[in-house]
Amino acid sequence: MGNMTAGTALVRPPGPRLAEAIVTHAERRPIDAALAVRQHGAYVSALRAAGWRIRALPAGDPYPDAVFVEDALVVVGDLAVITRSAAASRRGEAALAERAAADLGLPTDRIKPPGTLDGGDVLQVGDTVYVGRSARTNEEGICQFARFLGGRRMVTVDVSGCLHLKSAMTALPDGTLIGMPDLLDTSALPGLQVAPDPAGAHVVVLGPQHVLLSSSAPRTADRLTADGLRVTVVDITEFEALDGCVTCLSVLLR
Repeated sequence: MGNMTAGTALVRPPGPRLAEAIVTHAERRPIDAALAVRQHGAYVSALRAAGWRIRALPAGDPYPDAVFVEDALVVVGDLAVITRSAAASRRGEAALAERAAADLGLPTDRIKPPGTLDGGDVLQVGDTVYVGRSARTNEEGICQFARFLGGRRMVTVDVSGCLHLKSAMTALPDGTLIGMPDLLDTSALPGLQVAPDPAGAHVVVLGPQHVLLSSSAPRTADRLTADGLRVTVVDITEFEALDGCVTCLSVLLR
């Protein structure tokens, strides 16, 4: 059943070159392209079942990483910020993101050189925006991004040992942060619930009491269910093998 707060979910199906996507922290293994397509379909179905309107963008050929649509575009209020990845092979995705924003009727601005910023390093929680300083997002990119926040408070968090801030930390529907403290500078945070599984650090809020989790986080799913949340679980092993997680595969516009 849907809920009143759901909006539009931007997704991009995996392209034919998915297996060539960048792997930084996982151990590279062969990718089952047909399974990845099925898993992506099930992920999209879970969003739709929760009441989200699906906006499927064209596949991002020739960019293998374009399925991780969250990284190329950050929507702040009604502004789409086109990011600039530190990974040069992903820079071409900016044009795809710009097209998607135009399609949605959103005004755009962009991160300019020498700034770099990936959407996976941006976690918006109420009036606070956490931004990860990572291998993909630099100080200059963070300073540029701060100008787009319209008075919301920005907290910079140092990230190490994983790709993005949201590889290490996300937020539950009530704003509680959940993640893996050993991958973050927790001194900048108001508190962090420790995820029982590494993949439990990645939560997509589908509704006021409803979250999406990877099937790789069964203990986290059990705990959140015991805490009274509705938990939907999806299998995304082929994307996890490429350093991906449930947050990377969509941009949710409320």
